[in-house]
Amino acid sequence: MPSSHHEPWGLLNQFSNELNHLFAPRYMRPQSKEENTVASDWVPAVDIREETGRFLIHADIPGVDPKDIDVHMEDGVLTISGSRSNETTQERQGYRLQERVRGTFLRRFMLPDSANAEKISAKCSNGVLEVAIPKQDKVMPKKITVEG
Repeated sequence: MPSSHHEPWGLLNQFSNELNHLFAPRYMRPQSKEENTVASDWVPAVDIREETGRFLIHADIPGVDPKDIDVHMEDGVLTISGSRSNETTQERQGYRLQERVRGTFLRRFMLPDSANAEKISAKCSNGVLEVAIPKQDKVMPKKITVEG
C-alpha cells in the first residue's frame, strides 16, 4: 500500500491565498505571481493606498540607491524594478553568514483605467520608494442629439 504525506493546512493556506487574490482590487494585484519572482532575487514589501485624487504605492527598498531604481508604465502595468549590491558576508569554519539580501527586484501592478500614466511621479527617501499615480479628471458624459 503506497504511503502519502498529508498536509491539512496546505489546502487551507492555498484557499486563503486564492480568496485574497479574488477579492483584492484589480490595481492591487500583481500581474502574475511568476512575473514577480522569476526575474528577481527579492521582492520588496509594498503598501498601496487610494486617495481622493491619486493612488500611492510605498515600497520598502532599504539599501537601494535611487539611481538603481526603474519605474515605468506600459499598457496599464506599472513596473518597479532595480538592484541592490550592499551586503555583509562572513565565512568561518565552513559557515557563511549573509546579513543583507542583494540582487535584483521586480514588482508589477495592473493599474485601473482611471490612472493618469502621464503624471506618475516617484521619489525615494530613507529606504522607502513612493510612487504617486494621479487619477484622470472625470470626463463628463456628452449628450448626443439624434437627428431624425
